[in-house]
Amino acid sequence: MLQILTLLGALGMFLYGMNLMSAGLQKAAGSKMRGMLTAMTSNPFKGVLTGLGITTVIQSSSATTVMTVGFVNAGLLTLSQAVGVIMGANIGTTVTAWLVSLLGFKADISLFAVPLMAVGFILSLSKSDKRRHISELIVGFSLLFLGLSLMKESVPDLKETPEVLAFIQNWTSYGFGSVLIFLVFGTVLTLVLQSSSATMALTLIMVNMGWIPFEMGAAMVLGENIGTTITANIAAAVGNANARRAAMAHTLFNVFGVCWALALFRPFLMLVGTVITWLGLPNPMDIVHSSEIAMTADESMSTLYGVSMLHTLFNTFNTAILIWFVPVIVKIVERVIKDKKSDKEDTVKLKFIDAGPLSTAELAIGQARNEVIHFAEISRNGLGYIRQLVNAKSDKEFDQMCDKLVKYEEISDRIEYEIAQFLNALPEDSISEDTRTEAKRMYKIIGELESLGDSGEAVSRILTRRNSHQQKFSAEQVANIEKMLDRVDHAYKVMIENLKAEHFESIDLRLATDCEIEINELRNTLREEEIYRIDRGEGDYRNSVYYLDTVSEIERMGDFIINISQALEN
Repeated sequence: MLQILTLLGALGMFLYGMNLMSAGLQKAAGSKMRGMLTAMTSNPFKGVLTGLGITTVIQSSSATTVMTVGFVNAGLLTLSQAVGVIMGANIGTTVTAWLVSLLGFKADISLFAVPLMAVGFILSLSKSDKRRHISELIVGFSLLFLGLSLMKESVPDLKETPEVLAFIQNWTSYGFGSVLIFLVFGTVLTLVLQSSSATMALTLIMVNMGWIPFEMGAAMVLGENIGTTITANIAAAVGNANARRAAMAHTLFNVFGVCWALALFRPFLMLVGTVITWLGLPNPMDIVHSSEIAMTADESMSTLYGVSMLHTLFNTFNTAILIWFVPVIVKIVERVIKDKKSDKEDTVKLKFIDAGPLSTAELAIGQARNEVIHFAEISRNGLGYIRQLVNAKSDKEFDQMCDKLVKYEEISDRIEYEIAQFLNALPEDSISEDTRTEAKRMYKIIGELESLGDSGEAVSRILTRRNSHQQKFSAEQVANIEKMLDRVDHAYKVMIENLKAEHFESIDLRLATDCEIEINELRNTLREEEIYRIDRGEGDYRNSVYYLDTVSEIERMGDFIINISQALEN
């Protein structure tokens, strides 16, 4: 029992180390990673290289795939771009198996792991965010190989319990049926562990210990490629249609690969064996698998390299085949997963952060930024309802516009709350200072956008009171309000362009300031003209009060808009 608990603990250490190393790398290179994904995916081939590079660095295809699904959900990547990145991620994840094969079995990396943890601990005391993220990387790397070392040491010696070994090896004697059995086993194990890297490590240990032959290890690898797709599908389950399509594309990619690999199983293994012999090692296909005869060092190395090589060739060949069919894959997933009505109603709900925060705050902040831009566009749509309200020709049309402005105010309240909740979910202790600053900036921006929704409802209340007193604006007054709305709309355009700027530091506030000045000057002019008209005894005083209140409320919208542009600069 103690040995089993030790094995489970070692597996937990391996998984925790893998996650910690991946998280540290993502935090250290979060913004750069975001830039790579959005800048280097102009075609599927560049997408493959991008996915390959990122996954090679962060050592987690699941993290890259979930990140990609989140970016599709956030509108940062198109579906076609995402498919290329996912293909590259599948190739990149094979590096983990090679690290384990080359370092975890050939050299006793655990001797260096503990001193490395000491280095990581020292770096964790630094005030620099980057050094603390690097410390996570180092500690994670150390824990990963310590866990692997403990797994190798804690696995039971099945030669001392021949009945257990016989039970395992009995499942290897059903020909192609055994291949399917171990494929299912690899799939289920990956689903349980939620890490293909952990399952790959266990596969390498089982092959190295002589529990299963090379062929069954290969079958487990194929199963791991199916099992690993579940992580992306879970992440996409609460996302929009395109996010779910990206996850399905990942599944189709791996399932198609497993199908052709099974159809050509023996020839594929023979190819892998040929490549291994080119390295000067025995062909893993020719190694006699026996519970009584221990493998030589070369034979052990041959099976380890064989499993790793099969993993690499499988994903490389699969990508080389399917890269030409990305448009077809996109069409298939679009036909299977239809747009829901709620996905099209982008004016009444969140559009980009439905799937929740991405794996790290550094990447999630881009997701939130897109949602803020979407919020601003929704707010601008509300300005159109104010214009229709002012120009309403009938009581029915007037009431409809009032209802819409009330609805928009409720929408603004909800969106502000949900974006704030999303930002609150970011781990305060693991985000960089730049990300923390940007999050604070977004809190202020969404507050101002919510105030713009309040202004729309305030205008509807003013005009409702006007109507209750049987007042009506003159054609000149309506035209003047239209001028105010035109200037506010222009300010909206400038503000949204500022929000979309790649670097806030490069924003020129002069144009936004000019818009605010124009709005204020027009408000002052209209006020003076109306007061002069009242002094001359022209028109109804009560009508003038509602008119000036409307002009003032619209001017307040300009104040909120300039506050947003100024928040970007701070």
